[in-house]
Amino acid sequence: MTKQTLIQTHNRIKPFIHKTPVLTSQLLNKEAGCHVFFKCENFQKMGAFKMRGATSAILSLSEEEKRKGIVTHSSGNFAQAVALAAQNLGTKAYIVMPKNAPQVKKNAVKNYGGEIIECESTLKAREETANRIKAEQGASFLHPSNQDEVIYGNSTATIEFLEEHEDLDVILTPVGGGGLIAGTALAAQHFSKNCKVIGAEPMQADDAYRSLISGQIETNETTDTIADGLRTNLGNCNFPIIKTHVEKIIRVEEDEIIKAMQLIWERMKIIVEPSAAVPFAAVLKHKVEFKNKNVGIILSGGNVDVTNLPFG
Repeated sequence: MTKQTLIQTHNRIKPFIHKTPVLTSQLLNKEAGCHVFFKCENFQKMGAFKMRGATSAILSLSEEEKRKGIVTHSSGNFAQAVALAAQNLGTKAYIVMPKNAPQVKKNAVKNYGGEIIECESTLKAREETANRIKAEQGASFLHPSNQDEVIYGNSTATIEFLEEHEDLDVILTPVGGGGLIAGTALAAQHFSKNCKVIGAEPMQADDAYRSLISGQIETNETTDTIADGLRTNLGNCNFPIIKTHVEKIIRVEEDEIIKAMQLIWERMKIIVEPSAAVPFAAVLKHKVEFKNKNVGIILSGGNVDVTNLPFG
């Protein structure tokens, strides 16, 4: 993978995505003890950075592959991203979703023109159902985080970020499946002088933290976290990138995530989902480490059920 690959990916997806704003808050800078710059992917089309990777992956397919359609399994943001990107690019999207996925997310997928196939809420059931559709329809499978074209698409958020703020000392992202932090690390490697990349994840789903320590992909015993977008595991495409280019992973507790989320809502007047607040929680937890630095945070998404907020 070269710098040119990332530039080409960015140029290819530009017509289909938003260039999202970077926001700051003097109050939050004071709270954190550093200069925090928020890259607002909660303002991306369909409300999350996933739009970048989904668009990149579909654009990399041949015309014949596009004609046969695409399939993915997801209960969240990637389902919506694939449905909307497929609609924009004129291909059929089959979305495998667990029966217990929130109705609001199913509705969003339908609104974007995706065809939902329901299955049991186990990873095994999701994979088997997706494989069946792939075989029956000849559809191309898109992975939410463990596919090169998806990772390259995700890198474009950081390319934009660094074009606007080249003096960032560090960029933090949440870590779920690993596709965002891997893309962020690749972009930082090629488009900055010495910007470090740090991941943040919930204590209750800390597989990436343990994977970096052990040097192999670890899985989660529990996924009992409010950050529902981060309950997944790393994969064999993104882990080598993370291992090579990510400085470390910081873990945060549930109450720290909720506090960070509430601060962003109250002080910045913007909607972010719990997963997106995890990196800011990490900065607030380690103020000494980030003191007076220029800190970039990717606010990964804003798709939240406003009738079920963790703060009153």
